[in-house]
Amino acid sequence: MEYRYDTQLLIEKREDGPDLDDEAVNAYFREHFDGDCLIAVGDEELIKIHFHTNAPWKVLEYCATLGEIFDIVVEDMDRQSRGLKG
Repeated sequence: MEYRYDTQLLIEKREDGPDLDDEAVNAYFREHFDGDCLIAVGDEELIKIHFHTNAPWKVLEYCATLGEIFDIVVEDMDRQSRGLKG
């Protein structure tokens, strides 16, 4: 498996922050992160992220600059493939 971690989270616009832009988030991921299975969909208030990567901490760090992040799930797909809790 090329990418080990299934990373999922929600980004919510900060009360005083700029609107969110899912197209800009998609473009940033494709330019700056190695991974696959990218889903970054939403609107100016809330974006859902799903991404397979080997560096989920970088994804979390970037997303935290955009707004409040929550419902964070990082699963180890390598462990899951071996029948272990991911």
